[in-house]
Amino acid sequence: MSIGKRSLAEGSTLYTPAERIKRDETVWTMVQAVLAPIQFIVFAISLIFVVRYLTSGEGYLIATISICVKTFILYTIMVTGAIWEKVVFGQYLFARAFFWEDVFSMLVLALHTAYLVVTFFALGGPALQMGIALAAYATYAINAGQFILKLRQARLQQPRIAGAGEPA
Repeated sequence: MSIGKRSLAEGSTLYTPAERIKRDETVWTMVQAVLAPIQFIVFAISLIFVVRYLTSGEGYLIATISICVKTFILYTIMVTGAIWEKVVFGQYLFARAFFWEDVFSMLVLALHTAYLVVTFFALGGPALQMGIALAAYATYAINAGQFILKLRQARLQQPRIAGAGEPA
């Protein structure tokens, strides 16, 4: 299936040469490289708090705060990621190279936002809130995996510099 200008069929490149240059030159690449591991660390810590609350009934407040912090970082990385896509691919979201990652990111955002709504409006109680948080975290983990695979694909497609890493 073709999305945008060209298909990402097996064997095709993730970036055109011009897109690769834009990717390498924009500050937004570094912003994403810094925010992604921070988000993952916050996710891991928050997940511990959520599981602790669900298993012991203790720590609801810290679990809630941690989920809100995780959600704030998610929103930040989504906005900066959209800016990165605009710089590199010329559109804010759903660029051909990251179309399915962006589609799934919308589900991640929707679940995190649903968590905020049910929590701030005290809908359904803590069990529902934490259930939505776990669903949001599961989708985040899948989405993070999508992006890690895409990063690996980009590295595998990186043009080799003549002589780099070759024995003399």
